[in-house]
Order: sequence, then C-alpha cells, then structure tokens
Amino acid sequence: MPTLRDIRKRLKAIQNTRKITAAMKMVAAAKMRKVQDRMLNFRPYAQRMELVLSDLARVAEREIHPLLALRMKKTVEVVVLTSDKGLCGAFNTNILKAAYKYIDGLKKENVEVSLSVVGRKSRDFFRRRNIPMRNQWIGLSGRISYANAQEIAGNLIEGYTGEAFDEVVVIYNEFKSMIAQKVTMMKLLPVGTLGAEEGQKEQSMTADYLYEPSRAAIFERLLPKYVEIQIYRALLESSAAEEAARMAAMENATKNCSELITKVTLLANKVRQASITKELMDIVGGVEALKE
Repeated sequence: MPTLRDIRKRLKAIQNTRKITAAMKMVAAAKMRKVQDRMLNFRPYAQRMELVLSDLARVAEREIHPLLALRMKKTVEVVVLTSDKGLCGAFNTNILKAAYKYIDGLKKENVEVSLSVVGRKSRDFFRRRNIPMRNQWIGLSGRISYANAQEIAGNLIEGYTGEAFDEVVVIYNEFKSMIAQKVTMMKLLPVGTLGAEEGQKEQSMTADYLYEPSRAAIFERLLPKYVEIQIYRALLESSAAEEAARMAAMENATKNCSELITKVTLLANKVRQASITKELMDIVGGVEALKE
C-alpha cells in the first residue's frame, strides 16, 4: 500500500491538473464563441453562393471556364483539414480516419491521389504512413483569416487549371452543435458537381438567367471567388468544431479529475486512519507489557 506522503503528492498533482483543464475549458469556450459568431454569420452567404453558382454551372457550357471543365477522373486532389494541436477529443481522429478510408478507396479504383493538408495533426499522420503530400499549411488554428483561404484556393485553382489533378475534394469537420460535429466531404472542383451532398442541398433553382455584361465575364469573376468562399467557410467550420470539441474534452477531463480527487482523498483518509489505529495499538501493547 502506498504511503500517506505518496498519496498526498498524487492528490496535489490531480488538483493541479484539474485547475489546468478547467482553465483550458474556459479558454476554448471564449475562442469558440468568437469563431462561432464568424462562422454562423458567414454560413448563409456561402450556402447561397454555392447554390447559385452550382445552378448556373449546371446549365452553362462546361468549356466556358476552366473551373467548370469536366475531365476523366485520373487524379483527385484531397484536402484534409485538421487542427495544429490536440486535446480535442476525437476531432482529429474522425477526420483522419475518414480521409484515410477515402484515399484507400480511390487507390482501389486505380485513381491517383494528390494530397494537401491543413493542420499539423494531418501532416504528422500522413507523414508517419509515408504518404507524400503535395502541399501543407501549418499554424492556422485559432487565427483563421480570409487571406489563408485565398492562398489555399489560389493553389488549388492553379493545380486544377494546369491539369495537375481532375477533381478537388475537401474533407473537414462541419460544426453542428456544441457536442456534435459532422465529417463532411465537399467536392469543390469542378464547380457544379456536388456529389454525395447534393441530395442534402436545396433544390436547384429553375429560373432563366440574364447575364450582364456576359456569361463568360461573370464566371471569370465569380468562380475563383466561389472557391475562396467555400475554402474560407470550411476553415471557419473546422475551427468552430475544433474549439467545441476541445471545450467538451476539457469539461470531461475536469469531471474525471474531480471524481479521482474524491477517490484519492478517501484512500488517504483510510491510510491515515490505519496509521493512527496502528499507533494506538502499539501504545496499548506497550502499556500492557509494562503492567506485566
């Protein structure tokens, strides 16, 4: 049985850990509220832009703009969004598991995979498995800006128009609630092919469109902006989901520490009581010996 001193050291360590997890929960809550407001304000704009541009793309000639071009799927660019830090429950695990499964499925279909990652966790995950990465963006967690989305979107547009790959799929965690995130696969390019999520979107509008100044000019201006908007939305969704997952994880850790403190305190009281009882027995035994 451990000594009372060892138990008290353990109890002190658990109490310090509880203070840390409680502080991390408060920090995550503050960050989450900030990024959640940005994400919720931006989401309707991104969804409406996706609906309109996808609808326009489906009725337009695919040759009118390179980002509309449909090609035989020989190479797929997979963009995986994770966090730079851990301590956020299953947030990164769910994303990486889904991404690895999707990549494995593409390889079984004899489709070449081009991989880009956002976040240190995804970079380390694929590096350990010796999977080459075309590009990586590290250090964005907690400080997402539109400039980050423009940089990533510019890189993807350049690769797609240069025919380095024939399709772009973004895998990220979509924020649903404080306790729920959904792994989402968004087919970003070519524009107008929503893929698996098409049935979940609003039905396509059927109105006729008038183009001013011209259809080509509108697509030339809006399609690159569309890619930036969708990347920015994915970054915000992922950031909000990350902070919510971290807040929930730290709350659970704080509760576990409190329960453990109760158990260790009880054990310390038992050891202390046993020590007192033993000393009393020694004293009584000594007195009885003196009487004899």
